[in-house]
Formats: sequence, structure tokens, C-alpha cells
Amino acid sequence: MNVSSQVRGVGRVFEEELEHTLQRVRRGADILLSGDEPVVGATPKDVIHSRGTLRLYRFRPATDEVYRVPVIFVMSLISRTYIVDLTPGQSLVEFLLNQGFDVYQIDWGEPRPGDERLRLEDYVLDFIPDCLEKVRQETGEQDASLVGYCMGGQFSVMYAGLFPEAPIANIVCIATPANMAGMGLFRQWMDPRWFDVDRVVDAFGNVPPDFIFRSFEMLRPLDRWVGYVRLWDNLWDEAYVQNYRVLNKWVHEQIPFPGETFRQMTRDLMWANKLMTGELELASRRVEPQKIRAPFLHVMAEHDHIAPIDATRPLSSLIGSDDKNDIVLKGGHVSLIAGPRAVLRLWPALSQWLAVRSV
Repeated sequence: MNVSSQVRGVGRVFEEELEHTLQRVRRGADILLSGDEPVVGATPKDVIHSRGTLRLYRFRPATDEVYRVPVIFVMSLISRTYIVDLTPGQSLVEFLLNQGFDVYQIDWGEPRPGDERLRLEDYVLDFIPDCLEKVRQETGEQDASLVGYCMGGQFSVMYAGLFPEAPIANIVCIATPANMAGMGLFRQWMDPRWFDVDRVVDAFGNVPPDFIFRSFEMLRPLDRWVGYVRLWDNLWDEAYVQNYRVLNKWVHEQIPFPGETFRQMTRDLMWANKLMTGELELASRRVEPQKIRAPFLHVMAEHDHIAPIDATRPLSSLIGSDDKNDIVLKGGHVSLIAGPRAVLRLWPALSQWLAVRSV
């Protein structure tokens, strides 16, 4: 290569880096100064049932024909439910609709003063079967698939473990902890020797969202700053910036945790590990996951710091189904289910697994 070619090559690299820098500055200014919120949860849907803060949504079908078995997302109590309907083109719900599924979602809503009295019994013994019945009435189908994310997976297993003859066609748990001995720092911080759960619940009622958010953030205190550095490095990339904005919005929109449920889950799950030991009881009834016979899929994230793999991996060992599958995918608690990696990893795997079991 002669000198003039080398000079031209250096010039092109300089021009590209200059253009990237200008785009970083423009997009950085847009993020800092713009009041526009990113569009989230935009897939068309209808409320088919409401009860207090609870909303049961039916997403409008995207295909002329749909699979026989409807899919019901069972969500966590402490996060906004649009994580599965993040933004157009980045929505698991939108993807499943386009694959021909009939999709529903249980949105627990934001607990109000007075909702601190709600317990696991309310969610598992009352709200979930109530929603299943409403879906049955809506579709005319006798059974449905439950897809639970994180705590929603725990609720699904509890319900199926209490009612093994319930009209459940399939159960999917995504990033669902079962063995609380594997919860790492969370378990250490909540050790009863220095964490007084009664004092917290009695003082606050519903546990404030900032309490929950800061506990997540302290698991990896540098993540926020590393995220800023990566954002700066990729400010020229419009797709990266959009994905950062919608995920960042979801991460920071935690909601209160109903107080009595928090107390109950701390004592019975985090401290006594009763789901793992088989001692968990709701309304004096034993939760028996080994009696579950519905096909079961558990998807875990290899680098999940919120529901570590040591906590999630044992879940399938509790389930009595003959048809059960474990999938371990690269990613973390959020990137497992949402974002560009999830589009290529979890979404097609979930669709394929459900499809052959939904006809």
C-alpha cells in the first residue's frame, strides 16, 4: 500500500469517527433535553375483566387463525407488565400474536393504600383462577397455557401445585427462582438476624418501590455507570439508543410491593425456603409441585443476578410432569425476555415449544 492510500484510509476513519461523535452529541442532547417518553406497551388490547387494580387483557389477534390453546402471561407484582410488550418491533406479545397465538395478560396493577393486606392466598387461590375462568368464558376453550415471568412463575407453580387438575394445558416459567439458598446477596441482606420484615411492613404498609429498586441496584452497584459508558459509546447507533431508553424506563418504573405478601414471601420463601422443601402451605393447603402433570418449560438466564441460576435451576426437579424441559440461555434477568438478544434466543424457542402443545 502506498503512502497516498494510507492517508486516504486514515482520512476515512477520521471522517467516520467524527460523524459518530457528532451523532453522539446530537442524540445525547435529545436524551437530556427531550421530554418525550418512549412508546411502550403499544400492542392493541382490550380489558376483558377488572377487579380492584387487577386488569385482565386480551391482545387483539394478528392472524386469521389462532392456536386452540390461549396463552396467559402471569406477571410479577413489583414491575410494570409492559416488559413483554416493550415497544413495536421489540414486543414478545407482538411476536407471539404474529405466530398465531391468542394472548392474554394478568396485570396486577399498582397497589393502593389498603392493598397491603393482600396475601399470596389472594393472588394464587382467588385472582389467578378467576382470570382463568374469564379466559375460558371469552374463548370457549377449557384450558390455557400459563407463562410466568420471575415471581409470576412462582405464582403459576403454586397454583398448579395446589390444583393439579386445574385446566392448565402448559406451564412456562421464565427466570423463576425456586431454591432461595441460591439467591446470593438477596438472601444475605434479608437474613432474619438483621432484617426486620415486620418492622418494614408495619411501618410502610406497601413496601415502597424505591426500597425494591435500590436492593436490585446494590446487587451490581456499577451497572448504572457502565450503562452510561456503553450508551456514550453507542450514541451514534439509533437502534441501541432506542433499546436503552425503553429498557431504562422499565427498570426505573418499579411499583410498590403489597406488604403482607412481602412479609409472607420473606418468611416462607426467602427464610424458610418452603417452596424448595415442599412445606409451603396456602390457606392450610400444601403446595405440591410434584403433582403437576402439565407440560413444563423453564427458561433460565446464564448471567441472571436477580434470580441467579443456583436459585432457578432446581425448579424443574420439583415438577412431576413427564414432559418438562430446561433451557439455559445467555443473558441476564431482563435481556433474557426483552431486547435484541431475546428476539433471537427466547422468543423463537418459546413459540416452538408452545406451538406443538397448543393444538
